[in-house]
Amino acid sequence: MPRYSYTAKNLAGQTFQGELDAANENEARVRLRAQQLIPLRLGLSGNRTGPRAAGKKSGGLFAPKVKTKDLQIFTRQFATLINAGIPVVDALKILSEGLRPGLLRDAAAKVKSSIENGKRLADSMAGTSGVFDRLYVNMIQAGEEAGILDSILNRLAIYMEKSEKIKSQVKGAMVYPAVIMVVAVLVISGILIFIIPKFNEFYGSSGKEPPALTQMVVALSHMLVQKWYVFLGALIGIPYGIMYYLDTEEGKRSFDETILKVPVFGEVVLKSSVARLSRTLSTLLSSGVGLIDAIEIAARTSGNNVIERILIKSKESVTQGRSFSAPLAKEKVIPEMVVQMIAIGEQSGTMDVMLGKIADFYEDEVETAVKAMTSLIEPLMMVFLGGIIAILVIAMYLPIFSMGDIVGGGG
Repeated sequence: MPRYSYTAKNLAGQTFQGELDAANENEARVRLRAQQLIPLRLGLSGNRTGPRAAGKKSGGLFAPKVKTKDLQIFTRQFATLINAGIPVVDALKILSEGLRPGLLRDAAAKVKSSIENGKRLADSMAGTSGVFDRLYVNMIQAGEEAGILDSILNRLAIYMEKSEKIKSQVKGAMVYPAVIMVVAVLVISGILIFIIPKFNEFYGSSGKEPPALTQMVVALSHMLVQKWYVFLGALIGIPYGIMYYLDTEEGKRSFDETILKVPVFGEVVLKSSVARLSRTLSTLLSSGVGLIDAIEIAARTSGNNVIERILIKSKESVTQGRSFSAPLAKEKVIPEMVVQMIAIGEQSGTMDVMLGKIADFYEDEVETAVKAMTSLIEPLMMVFLGGIIAILVIAMYLPIFSMGDIVGGGG
């Protein structure tokens, strides 16, 4: 059985830390609440027991994951089957038989088997690894308790569709610079490996020492030709090292803090984070999930460490009976308009509606910002690539100009 480490508060506000055994994270929370403890942080402990400890690591750089598109289609089909009056077990059987072999199919079969053994759908989904996240499980639980499982599944599908659209827009903005950088590396490497050595033979036959810029380029060319394995190793190792570091808690925190400070791109990331946060909270609250649980789930699924910490602070404020908007107003990262609309939602009892409007606004803002950023990056990257190639060309032709001057002067 997995072992969970936790940080929790009691009703008097005292903080406790410890570990407990539970079948899944939901069960761990239930056990903590039974002890009149409010969980602040909860995660798998390093000392895990039982069969899960011997299995594959659920996270990590190369951990298998279900594509959001596949999960979205699964959810939409699941909603259709439930709406048609087909029992959950039969619906899962139909879905698992129609899925391609993989993690999602195995998870659907496992959930079906668990339900047949007497467990609820939400608890069964919580027992799977790397497929159904906490947001998904909690919304399913809310749908089961309210008797509107088909509606909840449809909301989940819409949420995933909008969330994936935001992510694809941000990723799309990064593709163009990445492609330009790859092309730049290939072109510059080709010039240094194949063209510079030919010119160097010509310089050697002239008997005159080439200019300093040319000597630097020739030295770089020699180094690249003779120690190509070092450059190739760096080309592969450095990106892998960066990705490995970003997969750690410290690396993710540093990256998320830094990325928000980057001119232009940081604004896009912030807007996409606010859109995702608002959409998550709106979807959860409109599905019947309590505000405290909704904030906690939104924090864990925010995708940004800075936003996660802000939400955890806000959750503590709400737990103590204060408003949700008050701690948000103290954070420079959260736009003032978002704070004002959340405050209006709290006062009028329509927070889910207000959050939905915030999400709609910022989703449009992300699309506009991505287009603006792409139009700005394109000429900058072309100037960068053109500048490097121009330096190499000048370095190659400087000796020829020098020899032309000598011949001209001698004539």
